[in-house]
Amino acid sequence: MKRLYFGTDGVRGPYGGPLVNEVFFARLAAAAVKWLQSPAQGGPKKGNTFRVLIGRDTRGSGLALEHAVACGLNSVGAQAISLGVLPTPAVPIAVMATDADLGIVITASHNAATDNGIKFFDSNGRKLSDADESAIEQQLGAPVDITPATLTSSDAAIADYIGTVRSILPPKALADWCIVLDTANGAACFTSPVVLRSLGAKVVAIGGTPDGTNINAGVGSEYPQTLAQTVLSVGAQLGIAHDGDGDRCVLCDEKGVVLDGDEILTILALHTLKEGKLANKILVVTVQSNIGVDAAVSAEGGQVLRTSVGDRYVIERMIAEGASLGGESSGHIICADVSKTGDGLVAALKVLEVMLATGLSLSQLRTRLRKYPQATSALRVVEKLDLVSCPSLSKAIVLLQSELAQNGRVLVRYSGTEPKIRLLVEGPDSATVNDGIARLESAVRLDLEVL
Repeated sequence: MKRLYFGTDGVRGPYGGPLVNEVFFARLAAAAVKWLQSPAQGGPKKGNTFRVLIGRDTRGSGLALEHAVACGLNSVGAQAISLGVLPTPAVPIAVMATDADLGIVITASHNAATDNGIKFFDSNGRKLSDADESAIEQQLGAPVDITPATLTSSDAAIADYIGTVRSILPPKALADWCIVLDTANGAACFTSPVVLRSLGAKVVAIGGTPDGTNINAGVGSEYPQTLAQTVLSVGAQLGIAHDGDGDRCVLCDEKGVVLDGDEILTILALHTLKEGKLANKILVVTVQSNIGVDAAVSAEGGQVLRTSVGDRYVIERMIAEGASLGGESSGHIICADVSKTGDGLVAALKVLEVMLATGLSLSQLRTRLRKYPQATSALRVVEKLDLVSCPSLSKAIVLLQSELAQNGRVLVRYSGTEPKIRLLVEGPDSATVNDGIARLESAVRLDLEVL
């Protein structure tokens, strides 16, 4: 059944809009508990109530939405427990550590402070499936009164998360290292610098002063320019950038060159393949990843499997295939031996582990991936029409795919969280891919109303 409200990664949009507001979030939280109480999920708990953990990022709207979520949970008899501000990946760890029934994160990830959103994690620490989200939508009832809520607080989750990820590297493993860290004025401000400094690193901080309005504002994984400049100016070994909720990782090498998720995944996959630790020799990526990843991994005896865009689809495929590593080019990296969801700090520490083990710099490690030339574009559209009803675009896609044959690929899809159509062309050279993108854009404008 098609979902009406959930997108690629939860529900997201402008705060105060039709989906992101106190009334709807209260209804959604109540619906999630009703879903847990349904026979398909095991029915009501005997002898106690459902316990739900709530985390949030640093957006100014987070507190009001958290209160509304608690009201919704209380309205159906569930206990609401606030974990405060902490990275998204810390919530599923807390859910599993405390045997909670559900985890909720109030965040709009890499979006601007004017947006907010909500994500759900089940009792196993995994993001909900499309079917689960559809089932929750079917449980949406009448508006819930936004009255004073019973909301208890716990600060143990941050300490547990820090302890879990810090154990990836030996004590003081980063002594004499200088690392530039951009936490996007977001939730990772209170965890990533603590972990890196506890491992002995000198941390040069960027985007570490959240005020409720500056999350992702020219900083973080979406804006790595300042990170690269700072790495060069202070002579750091590398730079690390997160997004607002801390589940993404973008790196910068010592020469000021930015590495995306594809390069990070390739570094980790090739190292674990060599060590015999890449489960089933499989790396899971999305259709967005560069086909150079496939070439690099297959050359070392591994296999790359692809999914739709969205880290939860990557996770679902990883579970089905028994894989231990997967992610997206955007920087969502899932290292299943540590976390069941994307974790920007875990990904960074895993790369640091490779650097320590090999003695190689990040600029040396990144050369293992030879990317095919790629061009991308994102056009805002008034309406997301079915692509089969877009004749000019459909014809342009077929023709371009035929021209590229085995030397490239074309990807056209709608964003799951924004009113945009996303275009991607990979090919043998820059001129070919740039021409391809221009042709696709022209076709889009013939079939769709572009803003």
